[in-house]
Amino acid sequence: MKKTIVLALAASTALSSAAMAEGISEFRIGILGGENAQDRMNSYECLRAYTEEALGVPTKLFAPADYAGVIQGLVGGTLDFAWLGASSYAATYLQNEDAVEPVLIKVNLDGSIGYHSIGFARKDAAIGNLDDMEGKVFGFGDPNSTSGYLIPSIEIPQYKDGITMDSGKYFGEVKFTGGHEQTIVAVNNGDIDGGVTWADGQGNWEDGYNSGALRKAVDAGLVDMNDLVQIWKSKPIPEGPIVLRKELPADVKATMTALVDNMYENDQDCAYNIAAGETLGFQPVTHATYESIIEARKLKSK
Repeated sequence: MKKTIVLALAASTALSSAAMAEGISEFRIGILGGENAQDRMNSYECLRAYTEEALGVPTKLFAPADYAGVIQGLVGGTLDFAWLGASSYAATYLQNEDAVEPVLIKVNLDGSIGYHSIGFARKDAAIGNLDDMEGKVFGFGDPNSTSGYLIPSIEIPQYKDGITMDSGKYFGEVKFTGGHEQTIVAVNNGDIDGGVTWADGQGNWEDGYNSGALRKAVDAGLVDMNDLVQIWKSKPIPEGPIVLRKELPADVKATMTALVDNMYENDQDCAYNIAAGETLGFQPVTHATYESIIEARKLKSK
C-alpha cells in the first residue's frame, strides 16, 4: 500500500513514466561511504525500487569504496542522484559548478537541519576529552567527509594551543580509517584510541542518538553505546544536500524531488533507511546553505 501511494504521488508531479524517461535510459544513484557496501545497498533498495517504477527506466545503485568515487561520478555525469555531506557537495561544486543542484535536506525530529561531528572513545580507555587524547591515535573517516574530517580538522585545533592534525605533534598518530563505520568499529575494537563520526546529537546516547553513523552501527549490532563515551562535539553543521544531476530532464528532477520529499509521509521505514535514522523527512534547500562550507573547503585546500 505504501509503495502504491508513493508511486501515485510521483506520477502526479510529472507526465507519464514513458514521457519522464525521455532523454534517459537508466537512473543511477550514488551512495556515500559510511557503512560497508552491502549495508548501503540494502538501505537504499527501497528508494531504488520506487525510482525504477516512478521513472520507468532501470535504476542502479552504486556504492564506491570512498567519497571520491561518488564525487567523481557526479562531476563526470555518470551518477544522477546522491545524498552528499556538505563537504562532498563543496568538493563537487568546486570541481564543476554545473554538475549538480541541491534540492532537499534532511529534517531532524525537532525541525532543525543540522548535525554534529562527534568525538568518541571506549569508556574503559580512561579518555574523557581531547586533553586525554594527547599522544594517542585519533581516527578520521574520509578526507572528503564533513564530520569525519573537514570540520574536526578546523575546530579541534581551536580546542587548545598545540593541537594540530599532524601525526606525532599532539596526537600520537592521525589516521584515516576509510569511513564512519570503519572508525566506529576501530574505536570499539581498541585498534585506535579515539575517532570522530556524525550524529544529529538528539535523543539518547545509548541509542546512538536519533540518527547518524552511531545509530546505524547500533541498528547493525556493531556496538553497544554503553561501551563508548563522547569526548568532543562540534558546533552545528548543516546537513548535506540530496543532489540531482543538473542536466537531467526537468520532469525527472521534479519527480525525484517529490518522491524523496514525501517519503516520510508515505513510507517511514524507507525514510529511516535513507536518512540513517529517525527523521521528519526532507525539505527544500538551496546552494546558499553551503556557501560557508565551500569557503572552509577552499581554505583547507590552501
